[in-house]
Amino acid sequence: MDYEQMNPIQKAAVALVAFGPEVSAHVLKGLPDDDIERLTVEIANMRDVPAEIEEKVIEECYQVFMARQYVSQGGIDFAQQILEKAVGHNKAREIMKRLESVIKSSGFSLLKDIDPKQLTSFLQNEHPQTISLILTQLAPQHAASVLAELTPELQSEVSLRIATMEKIAPEILREIEQTLQGHFEQSIGGGVTASGGAKAVAEILNLIEASAEKNILQSLEAEDPDLAAEVKNMMFVFEDITLLDDRSIQRLLKEVETKDLAIALKATSDEVKGKIFSNVSERVAVMIKEEMEFMGPTRLSDVEAAQGRIVEAVRHLEEEGQIIISGRGGKEEIIV
Repeated sequence: MDYEQMNPIQKAAVALVAFGPEVSAHVLKGLPDDDIERLTVEIANMRDVPAEIEEKVIEECYQVFMARQYVSQGGIDFAQQILEKAVGHNKAREIMKRLESVIKSSGFSLLKDIDPKQLTSFLQNEHPQTISLILTQLAPQHAASVLAELTPELQSEVSLRIATMEKIAPEILREIEQTLQGHFEQSIGGGVTASGGAKAVAEILNLIEASAEKNILQSLEAEDPDLAAEVKNMMFVFEDITLLDDRSIQRLLKEVETKDLAIALKATSDEVKGKIFSNVSERVAVMIKEEMEFMGPTRLSDVEAAQGRIVEAVRHLEEEGQIIISGRGGKEEIIV
């Protein structure tokens, strides 16, 4: 049994067995029938689980439980900060991504299978605040598809409302869920926490087609320049360099100073370092690594500043059409 290859149901089954029958029975009572059936089948088919696998599953459960508690105490950003101190940036990001997915999937789950055009048809006459709330509960790719179908005026209004959205009263969420249930004639369950803000807009705009993105950002800049800048800063972060193809990486490196690159790589993932080093000559790779070692301990603020300059170069090159960021919305571009 390989921990990295285990799916959520398998992990949940291992956790329930580890927690014992009394706790497991209590947990199962609160689950939908389909989930109970899947879990019980998984438990029934389970063979001996190595101690190290069980320990990793329990540790993951503990981290998610603590993350939920941190979110309830101070919100998602607060939880992210606490987790980063405890388990590091990459692990914290992974936990929060999983937790946000769980939070969003607990309600409005019926929307994930609805065609964007059909959903847009339903939403176009709704109040922009209602549209904004619903879009925050969709996966970014789905939300981007729906946003792209709205009129330019609605795109801008909805994006601004998402960016400035705070927590929504539970009774309002229940009312919207009931409306959706009545319209689509499907059942909806669970509670929902609305999660808007600049990050939500950035995730959506990263996936929407370029023309709609430009229109929305221009409107945001006219309405609230500081908020627009915050959204832009979140749209492409240094770790997203892994989204660039090799040709784009090579083009970017022509615009970046070696010293900036060495500083920026001091505090980043092995995946990003691998992406960079695989696109330079062995001589240049050695030179960058020697520069990183020579400079010694570096202030985090200096690292972030260097990363920021490289991100600005990425944005500039993308605006000029010289590089491609994979995963962006719209029609697939072909370069010949």
